[in-house]
Amino acid sequence: MTIAIPPARDTAGNDTLGDIPTVPAVVGARLSVPLVTGDRVTYANLDHAASAPCLEQVRDAVDELLPWYASVHRGAGFASQVSTKVYEQARDTLRRFVGARSSDTVVFTRNTTDSLNLLAKSLPRRTSVVLFDTEHHAALLPWRGPNVRRVQTPASAAAAVPALEAALKLCPEGPRLVVVTGASNVTGELWPVAELAAVARRFGARIALDAAQLAPHRPVDIKALDVDYVALSGHKLYAPYGTGALIGRADWLQAAEPYLIGGGATKNVVDWGDHLGVAWSAVPERHEAGSPNVVGVHALAAACDTITRHGWDRIVAHEQALLTRLREGLRTIPGLHELAIFQGDQDRVGVVSFTIHGHEAGLIAAALSAEYGIGVRDGAFCAHVATRRLLDRVDATEQRALRASLGLGSTVEHVDRLVGALRELVTNGPKWTYVQEDGRWVPADDNRPLPPFVAA
Repeated sequence: MTIAIPPARDTAGNDTLGDIPTVPAVVGARLSVPLVTGDRVTYANLDHAASAPCLEQVRDAVDELLPWYASVHRGAGFASQVSTKVYEQARDTLRRFVGARSSDTVVFTRNTTDSLNLLAKSLPRRTSVVLFDTEHHAALLPWRGPNVRRVQTPASAAAAVPALEAALKLCPEGPRLVVVTGASNVTGELWPVAELAAVARRFGARIALDAAQLAPHRPVDIKALDVDYVALSGHKLYAPYGTGALIGRADWLQAAEPYLIGGGATKNVVDWGDHLGVAWSAVPERHEAGSPNVVGVHALAAACDTITRHGWDRIVAHEQALLTRLREGLRTIPGLHELAIFQGDQDRVGVVSFTIHGHEAGLIAAALSAEYGIGVRDGAFCAHVATRRLLDRVDATEQRALRASLGLGSTVEHVDRLVGALRELVTNGPKWTYVQEDGRWVPADDNRPLPPFVAA
């Protein structure tokens, strides 16, 4: 059965991908936010590394699907057939987006954390796991037990290769898995994934790539990198509708007990009196119990298609120009120290974390938001081990940093506003009074109205 879903169109009926701009547009690009001073400004979202805004094409694709939304896989109605077709077509889109092998499976999950926890639950017994301690908690914490080896932060990208080799030599015989990030969510620095995969191959190990921060900024190619698994999140990839994916070799996933137990994961259930006999479904359905998030899956596929159609050259050029401007501007701020994992100027995506001597990160972040309409992140970025080690290198007085992260919604004006605001805050301090509530700085007497859909 072939069901044609019309292309996304704007309110005038034009194909929204017909005239391709420099980079895809995001929802909320002209969002106006109130300041504590009583003024309003266009919101400068410099927190893409946490959650990226929704692409306009993704929103339009979801709006098109919603009238057809129905149960996936288990409905005879026409709308259910449409939803099922959309859901299964999305697997092929994800395969193309990451250059997967024809034999690879695509399991839809909630996010990267869910994907890596699923993989951790599916490892064969006595699998040795090797990873660097600079990983995000999603990749650092799921692996437990005596067969887990955490490799300390290398001094350079090149040094990561022999460090991994040394760790693999210590692993006992049996299955082995290397877990590595594609791009650091703390510093944006790229890891030498292909080189690490080559080392893993020499020791008969598989390699899982945490592509949460890499996939929105650079192309990912499973075959070219020679990795076995890729985990990614829709909410980082301009599709914030609650879906991620684990893409890779099917055998370990097929041999494992279902990640969740329920409808969809079962092929047959028989009452044998004293217990139930269950025949589990094959992958990917084996690990997708419950009613699938067809809207989120369609959104993720639409984001992948949109980025592919616009082309990576345009996207990378846009972000790298902004990143260069941001880093050059930050160097002019007195007392500012940029964090880096590796020695030298390692290639990176649009993420910069930094401290400012004598200034609390949380207070600066609060003032940037309340007085300048700028959204940045402060804290340890769900990578506490890595962030605190980097803070120790710059003799930071607190265990928190600031992070500005760029993406398709970022502009030159956003970057310049941030640099100017930081210079003003460092030189003259905040204009407003701030107090601490539940451990975070907030503006005192903040009477800014919330949007009407948010309860007061």
